[in-house]
Amino acid sequence: MFFKTNLCNLLNVEYPLIQGAMAWIAGGNLAAAVSQAGGLGVIGASGAEPVWIKQEIDQVRKLTGKPFGVNLMLAAPGIEKVIELIIQEKVPVVTTGGGNPGPYMERLKAAGIKVIPVVASVALARRLSRLGADAIVAEGTESGGHVGEMTTMCLVPMVVDAVDVPVIAAGGIADGRGLIAALALGAQGVQMGTRFICAEECNVHPAYQQRVIKAKDRDTVICGQSSGHPVRVIRNQFTREYLKSEKMGAGQEELERLGKGRYPAAAVEGRIDEGSVLAGQICGLVREVQPAAEIVAGIISHACRIKNILGGIECQE
Repeated sequence: MFFKTNLCNLLNVEYPLIQGAMAWIAGGNLAAAVSQAGGLGVIGASGAEPVWIKQEIDQVRKLTGKPFGVNLMLAAPGIEKVIELIIQEKVPVVTTGGGNPGPYMERLKAAGIKVIPVVASVALARRLSRLGADAIVAEGTESGGHVGEMTTMCLVPMVVDAVDVPVIAAGGIADGRGLIAALALGAQGVQMGTRFICAEECNVHPAYQQRVIKAKDRDTVICGQSSGHPVRVIRNQFTREYLKSEKMGAGQEELERLGKGRYPAAAVEGRIDEGSVLAGQICGLVREVQPAAEIVAGIISHACRIKNILGGIECQE
């Protein structure tokens, strides 16, 4: 019962744990497995066509009757059609990134859909809370993929103090210690992406999973700082070439050319040296490929052990 936070009540889930929506690789099988295990599984829609998203929604519902979510990349082409599909399918929860959910908020909420934007700053958290967000994911720069500048440790308590809706911590969280730490910062739950790259149900190339497992504490780098769209990835031959071009002053057009198609090259085709291997700094704690249910159970069990240890520490005032 310790883990039954307000977020659990809001989402109708057993544990305050949301699976991060990794583009291309977080499909219906992974989302269903996480939801069935007691968390909230999320389909990573990214720029996918509605037909693919519908297929993955159907797959989730085939495998579980529990709540799930879809992540909407709001800057993606055809987002209006995706929004229409989400409403038509009565998806319980959407998380959003890559744009302003404000124009869609009223329609989604009128359809009974919980809207949870991902933010990297206090100002954006405040604005989206005022627009009607049901909860906020405060994501630190430790996370994989597109990142902001604030660390999770600093960002989460600031967002907690700034908004009146539940806050979900993300970035640099992979086990029960991270969950307990997030709750201590005032969050009502956590979102984990990198940890679920190595779920058996994740639709990613095995070579990508092995690169995450082999990664050490300093193996991630941020590319694209000069473009204004920084992305955290695991270092490889591609990142060396990209960072060299960036350091030499390559323009936006050249950097876009260098980066085009690199993520699917790694995630789908398994070309790890040539591709963009998106992962958070916490990949140094990911050590094996497991079923999603084992990952969820392990995180909760670990958190319970940490709670019991902390419960034995006496405080004197």
